[in-house]
Amino acid sequence: MKLASPSDGRSGSAQIWNSAPQLAQIPPITPSSLVPPGARVVIIAPHPGDEVLACGGLLQLLSNLEHPLKLISLTDGSASHPGSNVWPASRLSVVRPQESVEALRRLGMPLHSLKWIRGGFCDNALAAREAQLSQFIARYLQPGDVVFSPWRNDGNDDHDSVGRASASACSLVGAQLHELPIRAWHWPAREAAIIPWHRARKVRLDAWSVARKLHAAHAYASQLAGDPQIGLAPMLAQVLLERMREPYEIVLS
Repeated sequence: MKLASPSDGRSGSAQIWNSAPQLAQIPPITPSSLVPPGARVVIIAPHPGDEVLACGGLLQLLSNLEHPLKLISLTDGSASHPGSNVWPASRLSVVRPQESVEALRRLGMPLHSLKWIRGGFCDNALAAREAQLSQFIARYLQPGDVVFSPWRNDGNDDHDSVGRASASACSLVGAQLHELPIRAWHWPAREAAIIPWHRARKVRLDAWSVARKLHAAHAYASQLAGDPQIGLAPMLAQVLLERMREPYEIVLS
């Protein structure tokens, strides 16, 4: 399947997020229905910033409900600008964790109590280490956890591998898994039938939550800047930011 490239997307292009009629039919769900009272929430992010793109609004709502939160960042995102002298991996390995801290602060996350695990895996190479990923994730889960990970068919190799590894780890431990499409929303509209709409639930966000999510995304300065010298477009393309303005997030349950 040829997926849409967000870096090439335009606001008027027919992508799933801005043209699929099924979006209007998705039933709503409340955070308290997704996560039982007192349950721990675990967010699994392949790369820094994926947690903001996927569920920055839901994170705010769950934090306000005082759920214990754990974030597992599997890579440091240092391979986001291959071949760049402006953003070499050595610089990104320092900058991107700092950006993540600032993004979570902008979301209003309780950094003093947030349990944050950094996996140290190499990004753009997770598919070859899927079994290790599953074992690593399972190590930090416990029965009764409610886990949010990328959808295993998101169309990005790292996202798909993490989705499968998360599903395996949850099955092993006895945790509940919800999946989050990220890149899939930017597939061409003709691919909309591939989305498992029967599993989709809509978490509604107010204007303040959306604004904070966008503010958090802009903490990733390295991802908002490409490298014109080598023809590298920004990783956080404008079309991704436009989608984040939608007053809801979608969870596959």
